Amino acid sequence: MATATQSAAATTWKIDPTHTHVEFAVKHMMITTVRGRFSGVTGEIHLDETNFSNSKVDIDIDVATIDTREPQRDTHLRSADFFDVEKFPKITFRSTRVENTLESFKLHGDLTIHGVTKPVTLDVTHEGRGKDPWGGERIGFAANGKIKRSEFGLTWNAALETGGFLVGDDVKITLDVEAVKA
Repeated sequence: MATATQSAAATTWKIDPTHTHVEFAVKHMMITTVRGRFSGVTGEIHLDETNFSNSKVDIDIDVATIDTREPQRDTHLRSADFFDVEKFPKITFRSTRVENTLESFKLHGDLTIHGVTKPVTLDVTHEGRGKDPWGGERIGFAANGKIKRSEFGLTWNAALETGGFLVGDDVKITLDVEAVKA
């Protein structure tokens, strides 16, 4: 049975999709970087400040909300060549382990993209916490990591005449998360 101190230190936070950004960056033609984002982000953070390693994060991303500022490219990314949104409408992240303290930590979890689940580790920093003008409490985190898209079945590519490929395999991931205490 939880004591009053334990239950007060364990809190649930709902991700605020209007103040949360999930972005990615990938090499294009091996010479420049293309960036994009997903706007359809939902999820919860279960924060245990008494034993931080007991904290959990669950995030769902609506793949159809992809935006690279180029509608034709976005349509192609939603197609079966890449994300196959009709068959795999969500990207999910489920944490499995938290290391270190609230200020700076490694968040380990299972990332599922295109029906493939792989372990990933994100480097996370706590960005702050405070009351909003409407009486709620908010918390912010920044995270980053890197994956290989081919490991998730995202293998479409085109060879370049000069050598190399049109789309890089390494994808940098950046998250800026704001959440509201439930």
